[in-house]
Amino acid sequence: MKRKVVRKVNLSAKVIILGIWLLFMIFPLYWMILTSLKPKNDIFQFPLEYLPEKISFENYANIFAISKFHVYIGNSLLVSLLSAFIVIVISILSSYVLARFTFRGSRQIMSGFFLTQMIPMFIGFGPLYSIMSQLNLLNKQGSLVLMYSVLLIPFCTLMLKGFFQRIPSSLEEAAMIDGCSRLGGLIRIILPVMKPGISATFIFAFVQNWNELFLAIMFIDREEAKTIPVAMNSFITKFDIDWGAMSAATVLSVIPTMILFALCQRLIVQGLTDGAVKG
Repeated sequence: MKRKVVRKVNLSAKVIILGIWLLFMIFPLYWMILTSLKPKNDIFQFPLEYLPEKISFENYANIFAISKFHVYIGNSLLVSLLSAFIVIVISILSSYVLARFTFRGSRQIMSGFFLTQMIPMFIGFGPLYSIMSQLNLLNKQGSLVLMYSVLLIPFCTLMLKGFFQRIPSSLEEAAMIDGCSRLGGLIRIILPVMKPGISATFIFAFVQNWNELFLAIMFIDREEAKTIPVAMNSFITKFDIDWGAMSAATVLSVIPTMILFALCQRLIVQGLTDGAVKG
């Protein structure tokens, strides 16, 4: 009886702690949505309203009226998806080589990848701007695709290398015995089992690209080429911050990442089951 009581108390304590933590994490999102649905005059009223008396979509209408927000969304999707795809393709090949082969300089390459993660990005802003200017890529989405890909490949290679090392090399060796090439074994045998790792790495790369601000501000100044973080930064003026418009823009910018997470969650489950059957 005492053990059952102790278990129930422990379970209740865990539920309460997790519930409090969940509320703590969700409240900023709730407050952002609430602010986006308030008229401009009601945002700063006191006492605070935690449940709105009236809902207004004025802020959502304003961000499309005063800016080309649909263009910014399209630019962010293009840059984030294209860069994440390039990162995944290159990282798969590089991590496979580093995980399966031992050659002269492989340790130095891995050490170099680790060192790149310790260097603050802003140190290279000056040289990077000069390089993009010489390549005639300023105010073009190509500059962001190139930079995001270069910056994320080392870390994503490290991520995927760990997934490759968990997969026995006997899988592709068996495929090669049956007449499959090494590249064919990678594509047909290993990558289906690697779906969880590929999905997680793709999500990481996409979210990093989607939320990146500093490089986008430095390289993009043309209105038609701006991404969502740059556009949201324009709501901050010298003497005022349009909290309603910024909250509405933030809510809309979160939707694509939520959809991607939902889709990739299914892919992760599918990848795990496929790996269990094929392994």
